[in-house]
Amino acid sequence: MDDFDLMGKTELSITGILLENANLPMIADAVARVLGLDRSELLVTDVRGDNLVLDILRRGLDAANVVGKERALLDAVSAIDGVSLRGDARIESRGLLSWVSADSETGMEAVRNTTRMAATLRDRLARTAVVFPTGTELNNGQVKDTNSPAIRDRLTAAGYSVSLGSPLRDDEFHISANIRERAEEGYGLIITTGGVGAEVKDRTIEALLLVDEAAETPTIVTYELGVGRHVHKNAVRIGVARVLDSLVIALPGPTDEVLLGLAALVEGLEGGDSTKAGIAARIATVLRARLKEKAVAQDHGHGHDHPSAHA
Repeated sequence: MDDFDLMGKTELSITGILLENANLPMIADAVARVLGLDRSELLVTDVRGDNLVLDILRRGLDAANVVGKERALLDAVSAIDGVSLRGDARIESRGLLSWVSADSETGMEAVRNTTRMAATLRDRLARTAVVFPTGTELNNGQVKDTNSPAIRDRLTAAGYSVSLGSPLRDDEFHISANIRERAEEGYGLIITTGGVGAEVKDRTIEALLLVDEAAETPTIVTYELGVGRHVHKNAVRIGVARVLDSLVIALPGPTDEVLLGLAALVEGLEGGDSTKAGIAARIATVLRARLKEKAVAQDHGHGHDHPSAHA
């Protein structure tokens, strides 16, 4: 059975326990064994009167190791020298850990129901998306956002429920804060457009690296550093990050490139590939091909920039 997130409810109390020169690490050892934990994942944090408190350091537990384990826990600790239990001794806890005291059969049926509901919720959330355009020119009304409606239409056709976010200014802290907020709200897919270029104002890739330092950010095209507008950066990149359970995709600004990248993203997700590396490679491949086509069509003799698409 999958681990259940304890959601911060990590304390487990034994009430009605009487100690006399007892070895606390041995008590922790016994509780860890019953709950299927490594000894390093559990600490005795407080002893006060007839109450002993333990803290579980692991985020999740297998429900099968928790439900109905009260009697086994009490028997295990009472077998330790220096430990005795009153007749009304019990285990007190909250959240998933409260199932320690549940009847095994009833508790496991509740776990199965919860597992089914959680799986349904995860599936629904995975099919929710929010789209953010970036750029000062959008915020001040100079340019119309054509990317967000196009993305919404494509994702809706693929079975997603899509929300359109307000344009984000070119600031990595502003962008990253909005990404984190939407990830905490449970969106399965967060897409940004624009701000991935080789100019100093482009800050979307920097924002992705703030929320996921292991984000995939493959280069799509490079320019000669110091020439034209490319004083501080010399590459256009896309980005794929993971924040909580959300997949975050940073696409370029031009709508044709957005739709190409989006098609590669949807194809990957529908094919069962939701890895950062796999999705990033798919998007990068189609965009490099498109930019090579554009580069061939340019008049290099009159251009200031000399792009080179990465293989």
